[in-house]
Amino acid sequence: MASNTTTKCPSLMKAASNGVFQGDNPLDYALPLLILQIFLVVVLTRLLAYVLRPLRQPRVIAEIIGGVLLGPSALGRNHKFLDTVFPPRSLTVLDTIANFGLLFFLFLVGLELDPRSLKRTGKKALSIALAGISLPFALGIGTSYVLRGTISDGVSQGPFLVFMGVALSITAFPVLARILAELKLLTTDVGRMAMSAAAVNDVAAWILLALAIALSGTGHSPLVSLWVFLCGSGFIILCILIAPPIFKWMARHCPEGEPVNEIYVCATLVAVLAAGFVTDSIGIHALFGAFVLGVLVPKEGPFAGALVEKVEDLVSGLFLPLYFVSSGLKTNVATIQGAQSWGLLVLVIFTACFGKIVGTILVSLLCKVPFKEAVTLGFLMNTKGLVELIVLNIGRDRGVLNDQTFAIMVLMALFTTFITTPTVIAVYKPAQMAKSEYKHRTIQRKEPSFQLRLLTCFHSTRNIPTLINLMEVSRGTGKREGLRVYAMHLMELSERSSAILMAHKVRKNGMPFWNKRHDSDPNQIIVAFEAFEHLSRVSIRPTTTISAMSSMHIDICLSAERQRVAMIILPFHKHPRLDGHLETTRADLRCVNRRVLEHAPCSVGILVDRGLGGASHVSASNVDYTITVFFFGGHDDREAVSYGVLMAEHPGIHLNVVRFMVDPEVVEESVRVDINDSYTPEARSEDEEFLIEFKEKISNDSSIKYEEKMVNSSTETVDIIRTHNRCNLFLVGRMPEGQLVAGLNKNTECPELGPIGNLLISPDFTTAASVLIVQQYRSQLTGDSLNSLKEEESTEDEYASH
Repeated sequence: MASNTTTKCPSLMKAASNGVFQGDNPLDYALPLLILQIFLVVVLTRLLAYVLRPLRQPRVIAEIIGGVLLGPSALGRNHKFLDTVFPPRSLTVLDTIANFGLLFFLFLVGLELDPRSLKRTGKKALSIALAGISLPFALGIGTSYVLRGTISDGVSQGPFLVFMGVALSITAFPVLARILAELKLLTTDVGRMAMSAAAVNDVAAWILLALAIALSGTGHSPLVSLWVFLCGSGFIILCILIAPPIFKWMARHCPEGEPVNEIYVCATLVAVLAAGFVTDSIGIHALFGAFVLGVLVPKEGPFAGALVEKVEDLVSGLFLPLYFVSSGLKTNVATIQGAQSWGLLVLVIFTACFGKIVGTILVSLLCKVPFKEAVTLGFLMNTKGLVELIVLNIGRDRGVLNDQTFAIMVLMALFTTFITTPTVIAVYKPAQMAKSEYKHRTIQRKEPSFQLRLLTCFHSTRNIPTLINLMEVSRGTGKREGLRVYAMHLMELSERSSAILMAHKVRKNGMPFWNKRHDSDPNQIIVAFEAFEHLSRVSIRPTTTISAMSSMHIDICLSAERQRVAMIILPFHKHPRLDGHLETTRADLRCVNRRVLEHAPCSVGILVDRGLGGASHVSASNVDYTITVFFFGGHDDREAVSYGVLMAEHPGIHLNVVRFMVDPEVVEESVRVDINDSYTPEARSEDEEFLIEFKEKISNDSSIKYEEKMVNSSTETVDIIRTHNRCNLFLVGRMPEGQLVAGLNKNTECPELGPIGNLLISPDFTTAASVLIVQQYRSQLTGDSLNSLKEEESTEDEYASH
């Protein structure tokens, strides 16, 4: 017995073993045991996340379930497993590492909250946030009386009331943001309102939790709680006065495009630990200090991004899952026994859902929010998550919540978060609401005076100068209603939780620049577009989409439909190297382009950027470009010529249209072999009518040159194209029609660009000109237009389901 007592003493658990060959069991030592625990937790939670992916559940659900499964509720019921993998002597180390990871995670959560956005929160969002806190808090206090009369008899009344109120009134801001992004609601009115309300709710919850911790102190005198609260308030005020100037000084010394100095990152992380030490010494938990510092770090510029990059992967990937298993080891569902206990579980779940959902719906309806959106907001605000677990664990550690109450509250958090996604999908389908009929889906149109709308997409700042110069030449003349451009920043939603830092970029999504506040925006992308808008007559709306690459085409297509644009312009998935050859930026961007080409509600252009106009915006008076269009026939070529004619309205543009025709003396058998079945006599007559109208339009326009080339073979066609390599921009149809094109090589590297597009980007074709490959909108793609977009794997039908 003495030996057993000794081995259970945590102080004798050494860090590392001498190895199995010297008779040591690695699981009797802290480090190898911790490695095994981390391995088990990470593998199990990732496996559960994969299983739950079809249900579109956030990863926190998998992590909570994984923690519960490893605890005494499931696998831990086998005492041999529990004593081997999670022996009592290892729990101190496990809890320490878990809380260390949680400390830095709460710092990241603070980084996600922008205090300035809270100041700008509208009355609607503020009202919804207050309703989402006050009613559940009141119902939580009522529920606490029922619990104290049954399973929680003997606990301190004051702290228990506040802990229950806080636990029921919390909305998990990071989890909510993840759900909104997954459901593509982040940029909608509902998404923005939910994010604003959740941010207010998050801050209020932390204040109430600080109050609850202060009240739950073990001191015999009530003055102790007062001192804790006053010292905590003093700490926050001191941080507000001291930290921001220091962080701003660091941010100023971290210019865009340059690596952040390691000393600044190190100093900030040490400050987080120091703040945690101070708040723990005060008695309000080390997490608060880290959270407060995170809130005070400036959100603009590369400094905040560098902090996230340095901290997040290690914390979220390895340390944070330990907190869920630490919580799961304290959760024993078996303690919920008998009709009374299960009845209390139902009561707690009903109270939590009723307070959040009904309170939010009622206030939303009073604010004249449509009923479906109000219901959606109600369920979104009912999202729980990590912050809920933190509250419950602190309550349990302080002796405010017993094992049975703790298990009931964990199951409540799991249930309320689990139902959010399926309910919102069932109630609110913005993709269906967005579908609409509109007339001008192409550049080629009978009424050229109507406003032209373009959706230009970009992934990085590399594409900005060329896009702006393309906008400049697309604006036409003052006779038409002008040009409106929606500049969409395509941002990937990764598995990383702090990808939700991007949510701040969509707060003013699609709003005109003049509608923004006059605060200076350090975002260089916005600055570039804003400067161009002031210098031109182009109306620009900056928008952002945050999506997984597999479904990004859905956001692009829905946005195009919603904004009624005539053409989507996409960046090519390759960029030029210094030697002029193209190299792949990201292969998955190609998949996005293919899916947009297949499902787009309007015409589409893929821009191969070789630096149109150089690395900066070329002013209208300095524009001097030559644009070349090759015309073979068909829908796409007519669209390319129409776009070229529009560009030629700009005084600095010279347009060359080269039409390729088959020499009548070509042998008839060759025609029979090469002819493209899709190029019917009707299509041929449409081309002739289009060209007759085109020639009439340009008869008095010296800036447009039209020539016809009679050719005998595809080889001769390629030779003529090579002679026209001195220009600034090639404008070609994606899938031209006719027997000349049928003879060109179709086994190309990028079939989605079509035969002419592939020729113009091939290493054998020497040119410095950018290329815009155009596809005209058709309600249904057929033939080569469709076959060229089919990948080896089956194309996702997700868009069709929307």
